[in-house]
Amino acid sequence: MSNQLPEAFLDRVRKQLGDELPAFLSAMAEEAVRGIRYNPLKPEGKTACPNGREPIPWEENGYYLAGGETPGITIWHEAGAFYLQDPAAMIPVNVLKPQPGERILDLCAAPGGKSTQIGAAMRGEGLLICNEPVPKRAMILSRNLERMGVANAAVVCAMPEMLVKKWPEGFDAVLADVPCSGEGMFRREPAARDEWSPEQAEGCAERQRGILEAAARMVRPGGRLVYSTCTFNPAENEENIRWFIRNNPEWRTEAFALPGISGADGMFTCWPHRTGGEGQFAALLRRDGDRTAYMETDASVPKAGKQEIRMLRDMLPELPEATHMIGNTLVYMPEFPDVKGIKVYRLGMHLAEIKGKHMVPDHAAAYYACQVGVQHTELLPDAALKYMAGEQVEGNENGWTVVCCKGMPLGWGKGSSGVVKNHYPKGLWNGRLMA
Repeated sequence: MSNQLPEAFLDRVRKQLGDELPAFLSAMAEEAVRGIRYNPLKPEGKTACPNGREPIPWEENGYYLAGGETPGITIWHEAGAFYLQDPAAMIPVNVLKPQPGERILDLCAAPGGKSTQIGAAMRGEGLLICNEPVPKRAMILSRNLERMGVANAAVVCAMPEMLVKKWPEGFDAVLADVPCSGEGMFRREPAARDEWSPEQAEGCAERQRGILEAAARMVRPGGRLVYSTCTFNPAENEENIRWFIRNNPEWRTEAFALPGISGADGMFTCWPHRTGGEGQFAALLRRDGDRTAYMETDASVPKAGKQEIRMLRDMLPELPEATHMIGNTLVYMPEFPDVKGIKVYRLGMHLAEIKGKHMVPDHAAAYYACQVGVQHTELLPDAALKYMAGEQVEGNENGWTVVCCKGMPLGWGKGSSGVVKNHYPKGLWNGRLMA
């Protein structure tokens, strides 16, 4: 693995930056900038793990991490208190400005940093569809949305062209964070330098144009599209946007501004020597016209039956009423998109699974249950680690209870005779976790 920047890359960047090249090279020799984004859907998290860190100007929930900090191996990370994310990667969603009640598509969504950021801004209102064409990455995406408590999302796995056929003009806003040559990752992931070549970057630019065209066809008239990459390459960035505008006269760039960020021409590139983050490009596009987004609902998915709704209400009356039944799982998803023919990994908030004559609450519903007054068992951090390792814990509650630490919901338990039996999903335990 080489620590040197590719010569062809340097030749091009020298033309882009001119006299700023020494400052850029100096920044690239420093440690990568890291960030943490607290989860407003789980506000207890910021209290549980207070920061005292420097705020990220363009993200109200974001802070810079100091070198040596390892919050990713704490129970608070697993509980969804925050998401670890490059500060610059928080820019595109803030350019998109998602609103509660909208229909939004994150077209290239894994591992989920931007999807969970969109979900936090939507506050559970509206419909968020998160797409990832690679199945293994779609599973990671689904897990992160569950961990961060995003209840109004669907996770699907399809190529963009398939989604265009399913949802033409179906969204108020689309984020296309496209695969790219990864030049913005050269500082954080030096191996990316060895994988880069001018030919690889050229191939990325061509593939991105196809994704951009597909993304645009799913935006309603009057809607908006944010195109983003993690590269400095103008062929993948500004030139792709200009190409798209030339070929799609009903679209235009739209100026934007964030604290510390100026996109006066509708585009912005984060350079490490100018902005506190790694490489990132974002462009805001607006489609002419004004029309409500249209999306068919999927009538083929069974609605939750009266008996199942009653069982859930008897067990945990505080949870929202189930809207649908997927297999043996009760789901809450008021707006159910047509997903026939598309591989689906997650739909809405899973509430509970029917097992014979009984019902077991789903792990994803624990965060919501704690907010609406379901009884909970509060643990000290050491006991919380034991719970997350699959052990039973002490508690005076009887029946289903949300197990918490410092007010943060960790999962479910079932109490009886001074003991809370463990219902934390076995596959989630990370043996490296710390309190």
